[in-house]
Amino acid sequence: MRNYELLFIIRPNLDEEVNEAVINKCTAIIESQGGEVIKLDKWGKRRLAYDIQKLHEGFYVLINFKGVAAVAHELERILKINDDVIRQMIIRQEEE
Repeated sequence: MRNYELLFIIRPNLDEEVNEAVINKCTAIIESQGGEVIKLDKWGKRRLAYDIQKLHEGFYVLINFKGVAAVAHELERILKINDDVIRQMIIRQEEE
C-alpha cells in the first residue's frame, strides 16, 4: 500500500454537521476500500489564495492515508461530484 495525502476545501457557509458528513464520507471510502487513515487534520476556515466560485474563504481538511491506487481514484471521483467540495487534490507521497 502507498501513502497518500488528500487536501480538500469545503464551502465556508455550511454547517458543522455537513462538514463532518463530508469528512466522514471520505474516511469511510478509504476504510471500505481496504485503506487506513493515518492522520486527519482539520485546518478550519482560511482565506483562499484566489476566489473560487465567488468564495473568498473555505474550510480546509487534510487527510494522510495508506491505500492502493483504486482508493485514490474513488476518492477523487466522489469529491469531484460533491457540490459541497470546491477543490480537492490527492498526492502520492514518496516512499521512505
